[in-house]
Amino acid sequence: MSDLSVKPVLTGERTVLRPFTEADAAAMAEIIEDPDVVRFTGEPSAELTEERLRSWYGSRSEQTDRLDLAVTDRATGELVGEVVLFEWDAHARGCTFRTLIGPRGRGRGLGTEATRLIVGYGFEQLGLHRIQLEAYGHNARALRVYEKVGFVREGVRREADLRDGVWRDWVLMAMLEREWAAHRGHPYLDPA
Repeated sequence: MSDLSVKPVLTGERTVLRPFTEADAAAMAEIIEDPDVVRFTGEPSAELTEERLRSWYGSRSEQTDRLDLAVTDRATGELVGEVVLFEWDAHARGCTFRTLIGPRGRGRGLGTEATRLIVGYGFEQLGLHRIQLEAYGHNARALRVYEKVGFVREGVRREADLRDGVWRDWVLMAMLEREWAAHRGHPYLDPA
């Protein structure tokens, strides 16, 4: 299994996933501050100054224990979000996945394709055995995408987070390498 130091460019029909640069900070600031992104990912733990974001996105390519890629619209090159493989466990050949897609990337299948691209890369190129994620139970759009790509619900951490005065569940999902090999991110297609 290789480490996560290689930062690939992954090209799909609608999206291109590419390494981040400092120049992506302004676009990512706008995406991170989107009300839906805040509602489903939480408030940032520290103030997101432009300097802090430039440092963060400018340093993503130096990380050897995680893979952060910018999700861009293939037709326009516009940055619409990010996908991340992190919490890499080399011994267990597993990691955690997360994504966020800004308003201009929603409703067009970009998030679904970006998820398939990075999950496929994780299994096929990195030799991962398991990719897991957690999503809020009230984030129906994300849960639909993850299930459409083949993630399996494993459990719920009930009322694990207090958000805006409401207790929220976390849904735990994962995909195994043999599941990916069987459907390659399309579990509901008729194989005939």
